[in-house]
Amino acid sequence: MDPADLARLSAETLYLVLLVSAPALLVSLVVGFGIGLLQAVTQVQEQTLSFVPKLVAVGLVLALGGGWMGAQLLRFTETLWSAIPDLVP
Repeated sequence: MDPADLARLSAETLYLVLLVSAPALLVSLVVGFGIGLLQAVTQVQEQTLSFVPKLVAVGLVLALGGGWMGAQLLRFTETLWSAIPDLVP
């Protein structure tokens, strides 16, 4: 296996992980920031208060975008499996 192929494959893998995980992470970040801001304004410092809205929001994102995420992972896996004969000497 050529080191350039390995570097390209590693870069594509990391990009795919970033692309697939970004929607859920960004929604969790935005909801967490909003709840944190609301807690700071109202001075309600309950730790479990931010967990349920983040859980619901991330669950909703995964339910709505799960098909797209799965399709991206499937496309990458199919490409990787078809490239194995070229990668292995």
